Amino acid sequence: MAKEAGVSLQTVSRVVNNGPNVTDAMRERVRAAIDKLGYVPNMAARRMGGSKSYLLVAFNDRKPTLEKWRAGRGSDWVAQMLLGAIPRCERDGYHLLLELLDGHSAKLHQKIDAIISSLRPDGVILTPPHSQDRSIIDQLEHRKVPYARLSPGEDDERGFRVRMDERQAAVMATRHLLDLGHRRIGFLTGSAEYAVSTERLEGFRAAMADAGAAIAPEWVRQGEFSFESGIASADALFALRGPPTAIIASSDEQALAVLHRAKDMGLDVPADLSLISFDDTPPIAFSLPPLTAIRHPTAAMAERAAALLIEGHGLDMPPSPPCTLPFELVVRGSTVPPRR
Repeated sequence: MAKEAGVSLQTVSRVVNNGPNVTDAMRERVRAAIDKLGYVPNMAARRMGGSKSYLLVAFNDRKPTLEKWRAGRGSDWVAQMLLGAIPRCERDGYHLLLELLDGHSAKLHQKIDAIISSLRPDGVILTPPHSQDRSIIDQLEHRKVPYARLSPGEDDERGFRVRMDERQAAVMATRHLLDLGHRRIGFLTGSAEYAVSTERLEGFRAAMADAGAAIAPEWVRQGEFSFESGIASADALFALRGPPTAIIASSDEQALAVLHRAKDMGLDVPADLSLISFDDTPPIAFSLPPLTAIRHPTAAMAERAAALLIEGHGLDMPPSPPCTLPFELVVRGSTVPPRR
C-alpha cells in the first residue's frame, strides 16, 4: 500500500490510525490506495497495538425505537442519525454500534457498564433523552469515556454538545403562520422527557406574545412524538367550538396524523387548516399536500458528534459552547392564509 501511494510505511500507519502530522493531500493519497487495493484493517490487531478500539457507540431511546420498528414504520430519526455518523466513521476506519437503552430500567447503569467493559469504545454518542440524563453523564465521566451529546438541553453544560436552536425554529414556524394572517394557532408538543419539547413550546409562546396574539390553553396539546398522539390531539382540537386555523406539530408523525384526521373530518389542508411539521423526514415531502416543515439537521449533528470523538477530543478538554447547526423552514403546500 505504501508503494501504491508513494509514501512511507509510517505515513500509511498514521493515516490508518488517524494519527497527526499528515496533510490532507497525503491522507487522500493513502485512502485512494486503500480503496484501490481493498485493504481492510485488522481490528483485533489495531486494538492490541494501542489504546484505541476504533469503535463508537450510540445510545438511543429503546421504547419508541422498538415500537416504531415493530409497527413497520421504521424510525426516520434513527436513519438520519446513522446517515450522518456511519460515513464519518468509515472515513477514518471506525465502526459505529447502536445500543438501545431504557432510561426507566432499574438495570440501566448495569447495562451501560457491561457495554463499556466489553466493547471499550473510544467514545459514546448520546441521543435524546439520554443526552439530558445527568446520571448517564456521571457514569461515563467516572469510566473516563469521552461522549458527545445531541440535543442536550440547556441545564447541563458538560461534554461536547451538538444542537440546533429548537426555540428559534419554533419562533420561525409560528411567525410564518402569523405573517399569513393566522391568529388561532394550535401547538402539539412532544414528550415531556425531551428538552426539545419545552424549547419548542417556549418559542411558540414567545412568537405569539411578540405578535400580540393570545393563546387559548386548549390550543396547546401535551403529547408524544407518535402518530397515535397526533390523532388524539387532532380529535381534541377539531372538537373545539373555535378550532385553530393552523397547527404546528412537534414531529412528522404527529403532522401526518393531523393530516389524516382532517381528511376524515372533511377539512381541506390548507384551505381550512394550515399545517407545519418538525423534522422534515422523507414522507413529509410526499404527503398530499406536501407539508411545510422545519428541517432538522439530524444527520449533520450526528456527523459532527462522531467527528469530535474520532478527532480525539476527550474529557480533559476545557468546557466549550455547544456546536449549533442551522435549521431550515421548508415552505410547501400546506400553509396558506386563513379563510376570511
